[in-house]
Amino acid sequence: MKEFKITSESIGLETIKSIGEDHSIGARSVFEGTVRNANEGHDVTKLEYECYESLAIKEGNRILLEATEMFGLIDAFCIHRIGTLDLGETAVVVVATSGHRNEAFKGCRFIIDEVKSRVPIWKKEHYRDGETEWLKGAG
Repeated sequence: MKEFKITSESIGLETIKSIGEDHSIGARSVFEGTVRNANEGHDVTKLEYECYESLAIKEGNRILLEATEMFGLIDAFCIHRIGTLDLGETAVVVVATSGHRNEAFKGCRFIIDEVKSRVPIWKKEHYRDGETEWLKGAG
């Protein structure tokens, strides 16, 4: 079930269960990106994510397919949140499964790195001093 999703709902690690059971899976690598309280010397109070949803899903699914082919993954999944997120909330979860841990680790890392650079999801930081800033990059 290679699938890239966008949601405005809260997400959490229970999304790991989005990938069905397969007895050939020997490793499941999971990345969870959360909203932190500081970035590059700024006190962050919340984040805001926007996206071009149809293109984001298309490019996200392309990344999952690439990762599957490059690292021999059994399955891959990514869900990214949009809207306003408070400190500590989950912004993105990536799951990569394979027969062995090395491929799962590498595939998971590839997916999050490519999502951040290629998928049209934009992040706006809100700072304690009232200022805001859109961050560079696609994601």
